[in-house]
Amino acid sequence: MCLIVRKERPHPGAQLRITDADGMWITCFATNTPHRPIAELELRHRLRARAEDRIRAARATGLRNLPLHHTAQNKVWLEIVQIALELLAWMPMLALTGKARLWEPRRLRFRLFSTAAHLVTTGRRKILRLSQHWPWTSEITAALERLALLPNPG
Repeated sequence: MCLIVRKERPHPGAQLRITDADGMWITCFATNTPHRPIAELELRHRLRARAEDRIRAARATGLRNLPLHHTAQNKVWLEIVQIALELLAWMPMLALTGKARLWEPRRLRFRLFSTAAHLVTTGRRKILRLSQHWPWTSEITAALERLALLPNPG
């Protein structure tokens, strides 16, 4: 068993815990993988943290509890949550830039998905008219423009 302890400088605005010393984050993990470089073990551990972030996003999206009474209904609920998680995983990579790529599901719901808009059909075209007063309207229009530039799947 190997215990790897790491001390790193926190990002600006991060909150320290009582266990952190001298203004530095102290993180550790244990492994029983033999004969591997420490950098490779740490990379594997950090990739696992991404998986745990996805689990946290799944709970925030609807997997915290199953709201329906019957198994068949809950299967449908799980399918809907899975589609939402796929959209939440791909949207930041394809459409968002900057700090918006790091937004959690709750922040995405508040800033992007709950925007007031009108869907107008004119001349066989559909136009989405967003509220001009919403602070994140420019972020939404830039994301929609990036998505429109993607090639259509075959």
